[in-house]
Amino acid sequence: MRKPSRAVSEGSDELRPEYRFDYSKARPNPYAARLKGRAVAVVLDPEVAAAFPTSESVNTALRSVMGLVPRRSSRHTRSVASGRSNNQLQERTRSAKARRRGPRR
Repeated sequence: MRKPSRAVSEGSDELRPEYRFDYSKARPNPYAARLKGRAVAVVLDPEVAAAFPTSESVNTALRSVMGLVPRRSSRHTRSVASGRSNNQLQERTRSAKARRRGPRR
C-alpha cells in the first residue's frame, strides 16, 4: 500500500528541510579572487556551442574575426557625435568614393 504524500499547502512559504540553507555555515568562495576581472560568461546558442567544443577554440575564432574587422577611427566617432544623421554620413562617404574613382565614363 502506498503512503499518502505530504503535500505542502499552496499558500505556505515554507521550504522543505533539504532546501533550507544554514547561512551561519557559509564561507566565501576561495577561487573568486582568481577569476575577478579575467572571466566573462557568455551564453551561446546550442548549434554554436556544438561547433566550438572548448573555450580556447571560441577564443581563437573570435581573435581571428577581430583581426578582420576594421576598428572605428576616432574621426568616425566624432562625426557621429556631432549630430549628423546616418543619411548625411552616407552622402559624405559616397561623394568621397566618387572623388577617388574619378569622372564617370
